[in-house]
Amino acid sequence: MFKFKDISVLLFVIIIMVMIIVPLPGWLLSILILINISMSLIIILVAMNITEPLQFSVLPSLLLVITMFRLGLNVSTTRSILAEADAGSVVDTFGSFVIGGNPLVGFVVFAILVIVQFLVITKGSERVSEVGARFTLDAMPGKQMSIDADLNAGLINEQQAKERRSKIEREADFYGAMDGASKFIKGDAIAGIIIVLINIIFGIIIGMLQMGMSIGEALSTYMQLTVGDGIVTQLPALLISTATGIIVTRAVSEENLSSDVTSQLLQYPKLLYIAGGTIFLLGFTPINFWLTSSISGVLFAGGYLLSRPTQELEVDQIEIEDEEAARQIESTENVVDLISMDPIEFEFGYSLIPLVDSSQGGDLMDRIVMIRRQLAIELGVVIPVVRIRDNIQLAPNAYQLKIKGNEVASGELMLDHYLAMTPGMEEDDLYGIDTVEPAFGLPAKWISEDVKDEAELSGYTVVDPPSVVSTHITEVIKKHAHLLLGRQETKQLVDHLKESYPILVEEVTPDPLSIGDIQKVLAKLLREQVSIRNLPVIFETLADFGKMTNDPELLGEYARQSLASQITKQYADESKSLRVITVSGEVEQMIADHVQQTEHGNYLALDPESQQRIISSVSEKIEQATLQSENSIILCSPTIRMYVKQLLDRFFPEVIVLSYNELEPDLDVQSIGVVKAG
Repeated sequence: MFKFKDISVLLFVIIIMVMIIVPLPGWLLSILILINISMSLIIILVAMNITEPLQFSVLPSLLLVITMFRLGLNVSTTRSILAEADAGSVVDTFGSFVIGGNPLVGFVVFAILVIVQFLVITKGSERVSEVGARFTLDAMPGKQMSIDADLNAGLINEQQAKERRSKIEREADFYGAMDGASKFIKGDAIAGIIIVLINIIFGIIIGMLQMGMSIGEALSTYMQLTVGDGIVTQLPALLISTATGIIVTRAVSEENLSSDVTSQLLQYPKLLYIAGGTIFLLGFTPINFWLTSSISGVLFAGGYLLSRPTQELEVDQIEIEDEEAARQIESTENVVDLISMDPIEFEFGYSLIPLVDSSQGGDLMDRIVMIRRQLAIELGVVIPVVRIRDNIQLAPNAYQLKIKGNEVASGELMLDHYLAMTPGMEEDDLYGIDTVEPAFGLPAKWISEDVKDEAELSGYTVVDPPSVVSTHITEVIKKHAHLLLGRQETKQLVDHLKESYPILVEEVTPDPLSIGDIQKVLAKLLREQVSIRNLPVIFETLADFGKMTNDPELLGEYARQSLASQITKQYADESKSLRVITVSGEVEQMIADHVQQTEHGNYLALDPESQQRIISSVSEKIEQATLQSENSIILCSPTIRMYVKQLLDRFFPEVIVLSYNELEPDLDVQSIGVVKAG
């Protein structure tokens, strides 16, 4: 259903069409002319009172409508002038007032008005619009990177970043639209000049040939009407052009144009004394002494009045600033602020500042943005903003990564070196500083740039320091992703899923599973590096089994089995084969017999001697697999998989434990060892 405002705009457009086609009486033309002037005044007043261009983002479209309205008025008034030698009281009044009994003077005044609008205001606005659109588009990539940097530094949140990006896009669209709209204004000015010439020339011809006027009478009549018509149409056009120029030249400010002009123009009161003295000296020339004295007196008085309250204002300002500083100190000492904690923190020593300083070529912030996007795709969870800060308590080349306030990883970088990872050669004669690659614990060396080519030719994997720390951050966040997924983050994932699968979500939560239950299931999957991006499949499983049990361990196992295709693709090679360490029937039976069931969940209660025998067998098989450059993957039956994982987590946390139900049937599984009980 249309609102009144919508209907009014539609009616306005229809009136424009009627004006062009249907002859209008003089009284109606006078009303429309006054409406045109009123709208132009409103537009320029709005342009002067906004603080940034986007507050008047409708202006480009409004300019087109107003231009069409003004051209429609030109057509209607031209028809009335040529047909009836009458265009209403407003046109006649403006014409007689401007001409003042002398048609030639009136025409010259009108010509000056048109020239000022066309060559000065309209031409300048068009140029500024064009340059503004070009520079806005050129500055977009830099502004986007600045937003990403603020987001990574924790200065803004995701919602604020989204709003800033939207504002940048709207600014680009606005200046582009203004560039196009200014062309219409220029065309309107040219059309106004042509219409005036038509009115004068054809008015004289029609007046002499059809109305029997003398040439002097025709010239006086049609010159007055033409000038009056030109004034009432060009005056609003001048206001619109000025408003356009104000908008496109307006810098973003906290105040409107009037406040900025008065505050900035009069911010140095002493300069009024100099201006007043200069005007006073002009009085000793043939210029009227009393006139110059009066003006200089006004300037002196203005300078005195503006200077007098400045000292009081400065004192008041100091007091206000002191109060503001006290409030800020009190705010920063708020206990609530002190106990807040960032989910992820990256701290570094002062020698590593070039890593994050864009002026020194540092791109770590941009890399972290890409890491968060990459992990969102891989794991299906939104990684919180990484707070980056320097820490003078760290060694100059050291860095550390914290998850919820606890240090989970650390390392050292040498910014003027490259990290070369050994290809496994027994004779390692490359010159460098021995170290360990931080992400995977591989033996490596810090080498200088002059031996980089030699290392690459020798088969070493050579990476620069930013890549080293980026890889380390990525692997650490992947390993601890389950710690970053709390109930609040889970609720956001559920709400996002509900937009596409409302029935599925309603069947799972809040009954039979709470957000906390779902969070535990998802965290269990992430803990074992299983992506939760395929939430619909996971929720289908929870809907099927959630009514039978709310044990997150069991629900996690069911979810893993439903993600069999994903898990198979994650670990199998391109030929769809998988080499694994299997668990013997004896060990499986032993584990199954020692599972204790309680009301708080199931757990494995295996005696220490049996545990030791199984651990020793697993250790031996893992060592053999490592010698054969094979991944340590243990395969067992679905009923004991989670208990095997629980048993091995304390000794081999990196070992992957899969069940037969988590693999696709057509996968070629090859056993490279068997875990036995003795």
